[in-house]
Amino acid sequence: MRRQDGIWNRVDWLLIAVFFILVILGWLNIYAVVYDAEQEQNIFSFDLNSGKQLIWIAGSLVIIIAIMILDYKFFDSFAYYIYAVVLVLLVLVLIIGTEIAGNQSWFVLGPVRLQPSEFAKFATALAVAKYFSSNNVRLDRIKGQIKSSLFVLVPMGLIIMQGDAGTALVFISFILVYYREGLPSFYVITGLSAALIFILTLLVDQIYLTIGVIVLATIIVVINNKRLKNIGITILAAVLVIGVIQSVDYVISDVLKPHQQNRLKALVNPDADPLGYGWNVTQSKIAIGSGGTFGKGFLEGTQTKFDFVPEQSTDFIFCTIGEEHGWAGSFVLIILFLVLMVRIIVVAERQKSNFARIYGYAVAGIFFFHFGINIGMTIGLFPVAGIPLPFFSYGGSSLWSFTILLFVLIKLDAHRMQVLTR
Repeated sequence: MRRQDGIWNRVDWLLIAVFFILVILGWLNIYAVVYDAEQEQNIFSFDLNSGKQLIWIAGSLVIIIAIMILDYKFFDSFAYYIYAVVLVLLVLVLIIGTEIAGNQSWFVLGPVRLQPSEFAKFATALAVAKYFSSNNVRLDRIKGQIKSSLFVLVPMGLIIMQGDAGTALVFISFILVYYREGLPSFYVITGLSAALIFILTLLVDQIYLTIGVIVLATIIVVINNKRLKNIGITILAAVLVIGVIQSVDYVISDVLKPHQQNRLKALVNPDADPLGYGWNVTQSKIAIGSGGTFGKGFLEGTQTKFDFVPEQSTDFIFCTIGEEHGWAGSFVLIILFLVLMVRIIVVAERQKSNFARIYGYAVAGIFFFHFGINIGMTIGLFPVAGIPLPFFSYGGSSLWSFTILLFVLIKLDAHRMQVLTR
């Protein structure tokens, strides 16, 4: 009888290699942020974030081993239970959690701080994959759209209640899964259009936008003067667009919190208040731009050393790459993330199990959202949203969450052939 290959002979080593490269590079850059040449600081010192991050990295290795030991059927069988436990934690953190930086999102146990919302991404990915693979969901029907969307909207709502709008926004990335599983493109186009209109409303006077919409709608109606259905759709779309335009002021003034309003102002015009709400983005762009082509060298970043950029070891860790390693280092990092995400899509598409394929697309969407928004906000393309760069930003909850997301997919992929005969 032929001896079955061990699991380590079937795993995707490219994904594992990129994971370790990103984790090591992230650890080195966390050290670069806190390094002080005058104090002879050791990278392994637990007094520094780099030493603390090393503990989280060690924890990630334990998590990886545990995932690889578990039966691959566990994640499918217990998807709803994991999701339910995380929802309970999201509720509990609202009651007994600790508020940090304005967000009541943390459980603090001595020196350890855990953020349940980070693990909600993984739990939601499992639940969505389980639901779609176990039911004949028709995403071209309203009933199917509403029922399936609750898996995303419930944790998203609980996280918003914690005050953590940035993490809540990550759940928008599940649109990739829904689109892959048959959600009409109308919803994607509508969402993107609404976001574009919202941004345009911040840049252009509302009266001019309203006139532009009316003129465009009139032209379309004239062209389709014999097609009553198209005329009706055009008029309805124009009314909705004008409604969005007119509601922007209300949303900004009465819905968003002051710091969220300032983030939008900084996106539109950071130079209007460079010492106030525009400080983060302005200093971030200065740090990245000062690196030039090849950067100032490892541990030589001046913007980094003098704490000009707030939250540099977490949300703005990309600034360290730009300053110390320049355009070349930033390009290499971006390529690494692109390889990671493209490979995840490839792995997802080769799955024999619907559960594993859907889960893979959820992982790809989450990583892409974090990557795109985090780098985008450091260069002023997106408002600051408190979204970490995967495997790079300092923090145990985010590192463990991303590790679980990736290695559960690697585990499922290693058993993709067995799925047919289970």
